[in-house]
Amino acid sequence: MHGLPIANDLKRDDPSRTVLWVAEPAPAAVLRHHPSVDEVVVFRKARGLRGVMELRDALASRPADLTLNMQRYFKSVFPTLFSGAPVRLGLPRSKTRDGVSWFNTHHLPERPWRHTQDLFLDYRGALGLPEDWPVVWRVGFSDAERRDQAAFFGALPEGRRVAAVVLATANPKKDWPTERYAALVEALQEEMGYTVVLVGGATARERAAAKFVVEGTRAHPIDATGDSVRRMMWLVDGADLLVSPDTGPLHLAHAMETPVVGLFGHSNPWRVGPWRRYRDLVVDRYTEHGSPPDPSAYEPKHGRMERITVEEVLDKVALARERYG
Repeated sequence: MHGLPIANDLKRDDPSRTVLWVAEPAPAAVLRHHPSVDEVVVFRKARGLRGVMELRDALASRPADLTLNMQRYFKSVFPTLFSGAPVRLGLPRSKTRDGVSWFNTHHLPERPWRHTQDLFLDYRGALGLPEDWPVVWRVGFSDAERRDQAAFFGALPEGRRVAAVVLATANPKKDWPTERYAALVEALQEEMGYTVVLVGGATARERAAAKFVVEGTRAHPIDATGDSVRRMMWLVDGADLLVSPDTGPLHLAHAMETPVVGLFGHSNPWRVGPWRRYRDLVVDRYTEHGSPPDPSAYEPKHGRMERITVEEVLDKVALARERYG
């Protein structure tokens, strides 16, 4: 998500420029129908050597003039080299690991750690693009997806706000305890008048959490979890509010201007949380009490998600209603 503003900038600077994006399957789905991305090449890293060879073959017929490596991990080396680009611009050397910087020909200037979005915006200066352009994401949907979205939300009870809730992440240590989600969903529905929609993937953990919340409460949330990234996207886009830990739907909500209450304890919200917008809605158990926000802090903190209470989340929901409608 943090790279999308740069793709928009490249097209704004020269509409004839071809923007090709290499992504793993889930983020590749997010890029579908994006107005500034001409082509998406899927890197199936989970296939090991076979996936690397498939990527090499896919890029062999697509020579590039410039590659922007916005990753700090070794997996980014493969598309960087296979692009064949004579200019390969990457993150500052100190912000990469696993020897990634050795495969780039140019690097962003060294600066203190900031929010990841601010770090990515440094590509503007390196590319000679105006640094005062508005930062936009422009996530796109097809006409068919908009019809599906309208049908789904049109079938919900009229006059009630919709709160989407994400129950789990790819990293269990980032998750909030499932039993607290159950209490939260009850309060959202019975005390605050929301229709609650559960969104997310179809992993065993997510399905178990959804089953617990649906069957273990007096509330009647709609279980919309599943394996369609695109459906998850238009659910988040159509909701009035999202409650989520540090995972993809949170960043999508921010990009699509859906107010999001972010739950952070394991990871640093001032580095990877909402950027500028909706930071007032973050429940922060990562930052030590009395300490100022510090985006340079990187190490995960264990056992912090359990410190977030249902009452704190509901307070942020109330704040979202007051400030964002």
